[in-house]
Amino acid sequence: MGQHIILNGFTMATVSHLNYGLWRHPADQTYRYKDITYWTELARTLDDAGFDALFIADALGQIDVYGNSPDAALKHGIQSPLIDPLLLVSAMAAATTSLGFGITLSTTYEHPYLLARKLTTLDHLTKGRLGWNIVTSQQESAARNLGLDHQIPHDERYDRADEFMDIVYKLWLKSWEEDAVIRGQTASGEWIYTDPEKVHPIRHDGRYYRVPDGHTAEPSPQRVPVLLQAGASARGGAFAARHAEVIFVVGAGAEGTRKNVRRIREEAAREGRDPESLRFICAAAVVVGETEEEAIRKFAEYKVFYDATGSLIHYSSMTGVDFSKNQTDEVLTYRPTEASQSVLEQFDPAISGRSWTIAEATSPAEGFGRAKTFVGSPETVADQIERWLEESETDGLNLIQLINPDSYNDFIRLVLPELKRRGRIRPKPGNTLRESLFPQNSSAHPAADHPAWRC
Repeated sequence: MGQHIILNGFTMATVSHLNYGLWRHPADQTYRYKDITYWTELARTLDDAGFDALFIADALGQIDVYGNSPDAALKHGIQSPLIDPLLLVSAMAAATTSLGFGITLSTTYEHPYLLARKLTTLDHLTKGRLGWNIVTSQQESAARNLGLDHQIPHDERYDRADEFMDIVYKLWLKSWEEDAVIRGQTASGEWIYTDPEKVHPIRHDGRYYRVPDGHTAEPSPQRVPVLLQAGASARGGAFAARHAEVIFVVGAGAEGTRKNVRRIREEAAREGRDPESLRFICAAAVVVGETEEEAIRKFAEYKVFYDATGSLIHYSSMTGVDFSKNQTDEVLTYRPTEASQSVLEQFDPAISGRSWTIAEATSPAEGFGRAKTFVGSPETVADQIERWLEESETDGLNLIQLINPDSYNDFIRLVLPELKRRGRIRPKPGNTLRESLFPQNSSAHPAADHPAWRC
């Protein structure tokens, strides 16, 4: 206790992220997601409040597993329509001074040579405030529309991702020496911009990729963006333990979350990394009022607009299981799929220690879908957050918006001062996102034990 909480805004470039159906609430403004001022206002609000980052999730295909069609997702507004979050970052960076930006990009459908340039560019333009949420993508619809007959098998996607990471590490850390750019005259009087002796080809020739030449861009402030990842399956956890600095972790309650945290820390130690250097965060929602009674009233009001079918539609897409064919009082059990395995696994009785109906897992009475929900007065919510962090052994929150902009405004006005009073919010951001999240390292670059340096 007493450690500074990592505090991220958590959203998606769509009308509805994890707040299924709440776009119908008369106060919600998420329909403005197509307007650049919506994003700059959001970023400025979080920046002024001292949030660490705005993390933007993404998907690359239509949500079409439920009923074997995209119709339900389109009708219910479940992560559709959806625009590209990468193109939003420059405008938000120009409107802020310290807020970081976590952007989701897929190793399955990007090419490492091109992705390295995109992220180096944004790390320059944000002055080192960029993070990359590394995903391998779980949607069959993405595979169909991006050149594949079928989705690459789950574990092979991570095998490809490991090689992908080796390539971008080489491009970011080995291709350009720190002082390669001279932009002046040499001792002999020759004018030179970049010293060609200090720019090196990476000569990568692997199983999945061939990248012989050097990086096109000079080193950015962090060189490597902060590495974020959400793998919780056996293979995904191993990938996270090797590469990730900040891990989005899930579990059916605090105990299940804690088990996943400890498992990944143990695997990180086997990878030669300091297991305590990893940071773990969970998705969370907050409903807060001046009093307990006001918060409970507000929670009940939001619940009226919550869309339980929308939650099932999203779970179907994430897990690859068509829940339109099931009764919601059926017990949820694990089954292997080529989509996200950890989402189903966390609720399996053998893992969670109890049986969960589909309704209990996807639409819990005490919350809103996947996000852990805290309800109450400022003091009560702060107590709940601190208890959750301690019991789950996590380090922070990905705070979703239930109603936009009210949810963030309420949190900032009511809960944030209480957390600051308790010393749980960092007093001053670092120069880069990595320095903000890992002030003990005092470096904009990955820690010395990170495998990026060994490629």
